[in-house]
Amino acid sequence: MEKVYWLDQIKLQDRTKVGDKAFYLSRIMQHNYPVLPGFVVSAEVLRQFLETIHSSESLVADLPHSSLHLDVANWRQLQLVASRLRQEILGANLPPQWVSTILAATREWQTKYLILHPTLSVGNTAQALGNTSGLLEPSFCYCDEDAIALGLKRIWSQLFRARSLLYWQRMGIDLQNVNLAVLVQPIQNAIASGSLQANSAGWTIEATWGLGVALSRGEVLPDVYYIQPETGIVLERHLGNKILAYRLDDGTTAAEQPQLQSVITDENTGLIAHLLPEEPQKQYALPEPSLQQVIALGNQLVSELGNSFTVQWSISDADSVSQIQITEVNTPLSAIPNLQLIKGLGAATGRVTASAYVINSLQKPEQIPQGVILVVPAIAPDWLALMHKVVAIVTVQGGLTSHAAILSRELGIPAVVSAKDATVLIQTGEQLLVDGDRGEVYRLRESKAGNGENQDINSPISAFSSNHPLVSPHPPMIATQLLVNLSQPSLIERSQNLPVDGVGLLRSELMLLNILEGQHPHSWLLSGRRAELLEIWTQQIINFARAFTPRPVFYRSLDWRFPEFSSLTHTSPSAPHSILGDRGTFSYVSNPAVFELELTALLNVQKAGYSNLRLLLPFVRNVAEFTFCRHKVEQIGLTQVSQFQLWMMAEVPSVLFLLPEYVKAGVQGISIGTNDLTQLLLGVDREQGQLTKIFDERHPAVMGAIAQLIQMAKNAGIPCSICGQAPALYPEIIDQLVEWGITSISVEPEAVERTHQAIARAEHRLILAAARRHISQP
Repeated sequence: MEKVYWLDQIKLQDRTKVGDKAFYLSRIMQHNYPVLPGFVVSAEVLRQFLETIHSSESLVADLPHSSLHLDVANWRQLQLVASRLRQEILGANLPPQWVSTILAATREWQTKYLILHPTLSVGNTAQALGNTSGLLEPSFCYCDEDAIALGLKRIWSQLFRARSLLYWQRMGIDLQNVNLAVLVQPIQNAIASGSLQANSAGWTIEATWGLGVALSRGEVLPDVYYIQPETGIVLERHLGNKILAYRLDDGTTAAEQPQLQSVITDENTGLIAHLLPEEPQKQYALPEPSLQQVIALGNQLVSELGNSFTVQWSISDADSVSQIQITEVNTPLSAIPNLQLIKGLGAATGRVTASAYVINSLQKPEQIPQGVILVVPAIAPDWLALMHKVVAIVTVQGGLTSHAAILSRELGIPAVVSAKDATVLIQTGEQLLVDGDRGEVYRLRESKAGNGENQDINSPISAFSSNHPLVSPHPPMIATQLLVNLSQPSLIERSQNLPVDGVGLLRSELMLLNILEGQHPHSWLLSGRRAELLEIWTQQIINFARAFTPRPVFYRSLDWRFPEFSSLTHTSPSAPHSILGDRGTFSYVSNPAVFELELTALLNVQKAGYSNLRLLLPFVRNVAEFTFCRHKVEQIGLTQVSQFQLWMMAEVPSVLFLLPEYVKAGVQGISIGTNDLTQLLLGVDREQGQLTKIFDERHPAVMGAIAQLIQMAKNAGIPCSICGQAPALYPEIIDQLVEWGITSISVEPEAVERTHQAIARAEHRLILAAARRHISQP
């Protein structure tokens, strides 16, 4: 280790040595913005450290030259390898002279605590990494030799966590090309911390009390401010749910600050979590002068960073003067020159770069090229086979609960919907960058030679390029059941090992689209192919039942909607121009032959030895329809298996008035479908992206209906699940769902991890609230 790189001295050629986070901070600091001082332990130091581990049996003996060709689909093997790698790194000795060099560099700060930030770059260029949020976390430590040595090894070992190894392989990045440096800075207590996210559509400021740890760990819901960038006017503000605040142990006693009740103290880092009393929870973390400080800082940064950036900030109270400091700068697209922006709604997470393939018609094409970004007016469910070929979706129409959005989330490909004029502005063959997190599409032009920055745009890059979600290696225990929504057999293998309690929604109509040959099931019956269809149908269901046994699989029976499945021959002839048509159980009453075949397929699955099937009836309008279906279920013999249950979707608003009658008629559980419930309660077509502000599951009417259904189910003694898109799109409502008593939540595979964490946080808050009430009682 030859030297450290001070932030105020970092040059352009140092970027791969110091990583992107430190590089951007240095650019801002060198333009006289308020940034904490700091220095970087370069990526080369990690390489030198790995070379000091000489054990012949060591898994890291050939690192960093190993690309670790792991079978990432084998989660147990991945966990084992990752654990051994990290143990060897944490157990190795750091050369004392390195630690002495770092400690000497910190002396001018006269600080008790340090924060170590991982700072990454890839290869020998400024190649974009994609969204690495949550992949590597900072580490707090005391400012002494032992603590610094351990802190560095903790940061370095994160590079080899299971989810990190999975990420590098899924991104197609060899480990030897990953440059991990460590930014070292002094840390002091903060009054408030948060972020400012800026883009051309507006600014969003988030804030919480104390250090930003609670925010980064997702343990609080921050205050949110929406700002008009041109004027700095606060358009909206929403008070968060801030139960916890973090601070460093500065020797303050409980008598000096009685309002702060210590919950958790980490003796290794000096970090203390406090349970806030009710009064600060009811207050915004940013008083008006501090809010204006953040807005003013944003206005200054626009001249440096352009209209699209994110900064993390903190406000300290040094010498009784409020001081704002920038702790992180993120301009994820700044490394890509000459961009043109098309703004839409981020419907499925991830970033990908590939060639565009534009279709101007609503008619489904026969074929499309492999590995393209599909740009199209809208997508119907019967486009599903084509979607397996694409790496991202951009649609002109559709909202966050449109089928383009839902299918993209299930398949794990980035999607931007409601991108106005996308099919006009984009041409086939153009290179695009689709950012499904921000809802932005960038049309890339040729890079100018000699600018020192480059991005390979010849092959797609995506955080989920192989449709495998990132999963924390040790998810916390939760009491609320977490289930997964599925329809595609191709996703079974990588979904069955997720930390879920079963399949909460198996969409039968989407499952069948792959095998129906463009024909409605009724057409198969009319053409004498009943036995053939029954055999295929049975096998499709067995694939899911076998993979998840003994965990339950909630199979939703067919719910054909004519406008969405218009390419199927013989689809809903009775209502060809109706939005709702004869969908759901009404179609079973008017034409029971297909429903009877479907029930026979379920019976065959039971006879094959799988007792984990449950049946969900869709779009039930009245008790008579349910009773008709229940009789069919009993006649076919499904109820002879004791584990079998007959549930119904709670999505038609009449269920709010009829649920007790449904229970009397034999309903054994309900699953709230927020997509249709919202659509019908608010009178808004969910496919219309321009009505997104109106179509919102958080609308008081919708949330009130959900609360009512959960309470009615509790009163009736039946379980109540929720399987619409609301929990995945708006994790903040999970707090309310858990508090109200929801028994299970079912989401797409890509949302499993964040939903698991949100449930854990919600349950943790309830426990803390109960504990606080108990403590406050005399």
